[in-house]
Amino acid sequence: MNGFFEHQYLSYKKNHIKNLLALAKADGFVHEKEQKMLFKIGKRYGLKDRQVHELMASDEKFTVNVPDNFNDQMNVLYDLMLMVWADGVVEKKEIAFCESLVKKFGMKKDIVKWLLQEVFERGTPPPPDEWEEMKREAMEKFVKS
Repeated sequence: MNGFFEHQYLSYKKNHIKNLLALAKADGFVHEKEQKMLFKIGKRYGLKDRQVHELMASDEKFTVNVPDNFNDQMNVLYDLMLMVWADGVVEKKEIAFCESLVKKFGMKKDIVKWLLQEVFERGTPPPPDEWEEMKREAMEKFVKS
Protein backbone atom coordinates (compact mmCIF):
# COMPACT_ATOMS: atom_id res chain seq x y z
CA MET A 1 0.00 0.00 0.00
CA ASN A 2 1.33 3.41 -0.94
CA GLY A 3 1.40 6.04 1.75
CA PHE A 4 0.55 9.67 1.20
CA PHE A 5 4.15 10.78 0.71
CA GLU A 6 4.94 7.97 -1.74
CA HIS A 7 1.88 8.96 -3.76
CA GLN A 8 2.88 12.62 -3.60
CA TYR A 9 6.42 11.82 -4.81
CA LEU A 10 5.07 9.66 -7.64
CA SER A 11 2.85 12.58 -8.68
CA TYR A 12 5.90 14.87 -8.63
CA LYS A 13 7.83 12.50 -10.92
CA LYS A 14 4.91 12.10 -13.30
CA ASN A 15 4.39 15.88 -13.39
CA HIS A 16 8.05 16.25 -14.32
CA ILE A 17 7.61 13.87 -17.27
CA LYS A 18 4.40 15.70 -18.23
CA ASN A 19 6.38 18.97 -18.41
CA LEU A 20 8.90 17.30 -20.72
CA LEU A 21 6.14 15.75 -22.78
CA ALA A 22 4.46 19.14 -23.17
CA LEU A 23 7.74 20.44 -24.61
CA ALA A 24 8.10 17.42 -26.90
CA LYS A 25 4.59 18.08 -28.23
CA ALA A 26 5.25 21.82 -28.70
CA ASP A 27 6.11 21.36 -32.37
CA GLY A 28 3.13 19.05 -32.92
CA PHE A 29 5.21 15.88 -33.21
CA VAL A 30 7.07 13.76 -30.67
CA HIS A 31 10.23 12.61 -32.44
CA GLU A 32 11.49 9.06 -31.81
CA LYS A 33 14.65 10.44 -30.17
CA GLU A 34 12.49 12.60 -27.89
CA GLN A 35 10.52 9.49 -26.91
CA LYS A 36 13.74 7.66 -26.06
CA MET A 37 14.86 10.63 -23.96
CA LEU A 38 11.52 10.64 -22.09
CA PHE A 39 11.98 6.96 -21.20
CA LYS A 40 15.60 7.56 -20.16
CA ILE A 41 14.65 10.47 -17.89
CA GLY A 42 11.65 8.52 -16.57
CA LYS A 43 13.96 5.65 -15.66
CA ARG A 44 16.31 8.09 -13.88
CA TYR A 45 13.33 9.20 -11.77
CA GLY A 46 12.38 5.61 -10.99
CA LEU A 47 9.35 5.41 -13.26
CA LYS A 48 8.57 2.20 -15.08
CA ASP A 49 8.44 2.25 -18.89
CA ARG A 50 4.75 1.40 -18.59
CA GLN A 51 4.13 4.58 -16.57
CA VAL A 52 5.96 6.77 -19.08
CA HIS A 53 4.13 5.10 -21.95
CA GLU A 54 0.77 5.75 -20.24
CA LEU A 55 1.64 9.45 -19.95
CA MET A 56 2.71 9.57 -23.61
CA ALA A 57 -0.48 7.80 -24.76
CA SER A 58 -2.73 10.12 -22.77
CA ASP A 59 -4.86 12.64 -24.61
CA GLU A 60 -4.70 14.85 -21.55
CA LYS A 61 -3.82 18.47 -22.25
CA PHE A 62 -0.84 18.95 -19.98
CA THR A 63 -0.54 22.08 -17.94
CA VAL A 64 2.89 23.11 -16.77
CA ASN A 65 3.63 22.20 -13.18
CA VAL A 66 5.86 24.77 -11.52
CA PRO A 67 8.22 23.36 -8.89
CA ASP A 68 8.20 25.38 -5.69
CA ASN A 69 11.97 25.78 -5.27
CA PHE A 70 14.89 26.95 -7.38
CA ASN A 71 16.78 23.65 -7.29
CA ASP A 72 13.80 21.68 -8.64
CA GLN A 73 13.14 24.38 -11.26
CA MET A 74 16.71 24.11 -12.49
CA ASN A 75 16.44 20.32 -12.61
CA VAL A 76 13.35 20.69 -14.79
CA LEU A 77 15.30 23.06 -17.05
CA TYR A 78 18.17 20.57 -17.23
CA ASP A 79 15.85 17.87 -18.52
CA LEU A 80 14.07 20.33 -20.81
CA MET A 81 17.40 21.15 -22.43
CA LEU A 82 18.01 17.43 -22.95
CA MET A 83 14.61 17.22 -24.64
CA VAL A 84 15.24 20.30 -26.82
CA TRP A 85 18.45 18.74 -28.11
CA ALA A 86 17.14 15.13 -28.25
CA ASP A 87 16.27 15.17 -31.95
CA GLY A 88 19.24 17.36 -32.88
CA VAL A 89 16.97 20.23 -33.97
CA VAL A 90 16.20 23.24 -31.79
CA GLU A 91 12.74 24.44 -32.83
CA LYS A 92 11.46 27.99 -32.26
CA LYS A 93 8.35 26.55 -30.60
CA GLU A 94 10.53 24.63 -28.16
CA ILE A 95 12.43 27.79 -27.26
CA ALA A 96 9.16 29.70 -26.84
CA PHE A 97 7.83 26.92 -24.60
CA CYS A 98 10.95 27.05 -22.42
CA GLU A 99 10.84 30.85 -22.25
CA SER A 100 7.21 30.82 -21.14
CA LEU A 101 8.07 28.20 -18.52
CA VAL A 102 10.98 30.13 -17.01
CA LYS A 103 8.77 33.18 -16.81
CA LYS A 104 6.40 31.12 -14.63
CA PHE A 105 9.45 30.14 -12.57
CA GLY A 106 10.17 33.84 -11.95
CA MET A 107 13.32 33.79 -14.07
CA LYS A 108 14.45 35.97 -16.93
CA LYS A 109 13.82 34.40 -20.34
CA ASP A 110 17.48 34.93 -21.29
CA ILE A 111 18.32 31.86 -19.21
CA VAL A 112 16.98 29.69 -22.05
CA LYS A 113 19.39 31.17 -24.59
CA TRP A 114 22.23 30.91 -22.05
CA LEU A 115 21.48 27.25 -21.35
CA LEU A 116 21.12 26.36 -25.04
CA GLN A 117 24.23 28.17 -26.26
CA GLU A 118 26.68 28.08 -23.38
CA VAL A 119 25.75 25.28 -21.02
CA PHE A 120 24.37 22.58 -23.32
CA GLU A 121 26.65 23.13 -26.29
CA ARG A 122 25.43 20.95 -29.15
CA GLY A 123 23.20 19.05 -26.74
CA THR A 124 25.96 17.88 -24.43
CA PRO A 125 24.91 18.24 -20.80
CA PRO A 126 27.41 19.46 -18.24
CA PRO A 127 28.73 16.93 -15.70
CA PRO A 128 26.97 17.02 -12.28
CA ASP A 129 29.67 19.10 -10.55
CA GLU A 130 29.60 21.69 -13.33
CA TRP A 131 25.79 21.72 -13.28
CA GLU A 132 25.86 22.68 -9.59
CA GLU A 133 28.12 25.63 -10.50
CA MET A 134 25.83 26.55 -13.40
CA LYS A 135 22.86 26.62 -11.02
CA ARG A 136 24.69 29.10 -8.78
CA GLU A 137 25.52 31.24 -11.79
CA ALA A 138 21.92 31.06 -13.02
CA MET A 139 20.66 32.17 -9.61
CA GLU A 140 22.84 35.29 -9.80
CA LYS A 141 22.13 36.16 -13.45
CA PHE A 142 18.57 35.10 -14.18
CA VAL A 143 16.41 35.03 -11.07
CA LYS A 144 14.26 38.12 -10.88
CA SER A 145 14.60 39.98 -7.63
